[in-house]
Amino acid sequence: MSVEVLLPGVLADLAGGSRRLEVDPADGTLAGLLDALASTHPVLERRIRDEAGQVRRFVNVYVDGDDVRFTAGLATPVPAGAVVQVLPSVAGG
Repeated sequence: MSVEVLLPGVLADLAGGSRRLEVDPADGTLAGLLDALASTHPVLERRIRDEAGQVRRFVNVYVDGDDVRFTAGLATPVPAGAVVQVLPSVAGG
């Protein structure tokens, strides 16, 4: 079961420069996807999740266009063929 992970340039640098990753989630959830991502790109995964394993406050994650903060969080289902987009918040003035 493969899932496509889309990354902006600032995070792509942590994944060897790739903006698109094919990942096989461990258990079909966002948590399983991030666990699988951690095994191949640990630095990238640490930018997405905090020390407690939660999605960082200023990182937005979407599964097929739905913000996981308003669905089931880390328990959000990630079916085969899903597109997961990771976007860090941008601040400035």
